[in-house]
Amino acid sequence: MSIWTRITEAVSALAKGEGLSAVFDRLRSPPERSVAFTIAVIALGAKMAKADGLVTRDEVTAFREVFQIAREDEEGAARVFNLARQDVAGFEDYATRIRRMFDGQDGTLCDLMEGLFHIAMADGQYHPNEDDFLRRVAEIFGLQEGDFRRLRSRFVTDAAPDPYDVLGVSPDMEIREIRKVWQKHVRESHPDRMIARGVPEEAIKLAEKRMVDINRAWEEISQKERHADRHL
Repeated sequence: MSIWTRITEAVSALAKGEGLSAVFDRLRSPPERSVAFTIAVIALGAKMAKADGLVTRDEVTAFREVFQIAREDEEGAARVFNLARQDVAGFEDYATRIRRMFDGQDGTLCDLMEGLFHIAMADGQYHPNEDDFLRRVAEIFGLQEGDFRRLRSRFVTDAAPDPYDVLGVSPDMEIREIRKVWQKHVRESHPDRMIARGVPEEAIKLAEKRMVDINRAWEEISQKERHADRHL
């Protein structure tokens, strides 16, 4: 059974008059975490989107890139998106329920934030209201300011991202300590680790992008360190 079939079943189980936010209180057991994760990204993405009533091509493209949505499943994804748009519950209520659903799992919440950043950048621009939205979601999730800056630096930049920001380290740290942080990020970005946290297999593109970003950052830092050593 595909994840989209399971999502359709979860949404269809809503009682008449229930909002999509009720799903987050029901999908708290591990077997359904991947369904919950996917609905959470789409639902918060809908709250963040500016379009008025219809899913835009950019947004559908972004969802397809994150979740590898087959064309025959786009209708199901659009249904979740529009249910979230029409839900009277605000995004803060969604974020609060999602945090409760993934309580104590900061890694999963960071994974979820990555999906939202990807969607925010679907049109190639990062608007101030999107920054406010994502910052508030991260705050409700209980993420540290450093985690938020680290995520944003990978997705939102007018130039090459600062490698220290990408890894969440500072230039004055010892290179061996930076290496430990990089290795920790590599371990946490392994697809098996992410799937265990609740990220669906359909969203492993997030892991691929993260690995590219963190490895590039480490290479830049280590090259800079080697260059500095040669000039001592």
